[in-house]
Amino acid sequence: MNNFFGLLSRMKYINRWGLMRNTNPENIAEHSLDVAVIAHALAVIGNTYFDKNLNPERIAMLGVMHDSTEIITGDLPTPIKYFAPQIRDAYKEVESVAAGKLLGELPEAMRAEYEKILVPDDSEDWKYVKAADKISAYIKCKEEENMGNVDFKKAKDTIKKQIIKMDLEEADFFMDKFVPSYIITLDEIN
Repeated sequence: MNNFFGLLSRMKYINRWGLMRNTNPENIAEHSLDVAVIAHALAVIGNTYFDKNLNPERIAMLGVMHDSTEIITGDLPTPIKYFAPQIRDAYKEVESVAAGKLLGELPEAMRAEYEKILVPDDSEDWKYVKAADKISAYIKCKEEENMGNVDFKKAKDTIKKQIIKMDLEEADFFMDKFVPSYIITLDEIN
């Protein structure tokens, strides 16, 4: 009981990209921060350029929590998670059980509030988190490729196609206007 925040602090111990050689390891705490920042930006872009009425702070918080169940499940690599429909569906059930376990570590009076940001639903807000998750993964692939790691090339190409297929104007805007700055040097920025 009341172990929720202690468990969240362990996000830094769950490494991503387990089947790939990494020049720079990434954990889910780092990734979740990137997703939150990008998701917030996508919502701001939507409001600013596409006349949407999104809540950037809520969407950012969803980004912070989007992989928190991996504290319990670990990071199951995408090729395994989506290898077959039975595995995908079983893993969704495992994630649901993990979310319940995390929520159970909060005082009962706080659970409903955290359930709103821990358990994905079909709301439009999660669409922005999913796009930010893909963009973050794409940026990781680009960074690895820039370090000479060819292991990420196919993943980069696949993820870019997935982003385009989302047909989300805010994601296209971010990819065009902001992603290029992720792969230039500090000297080039200055």
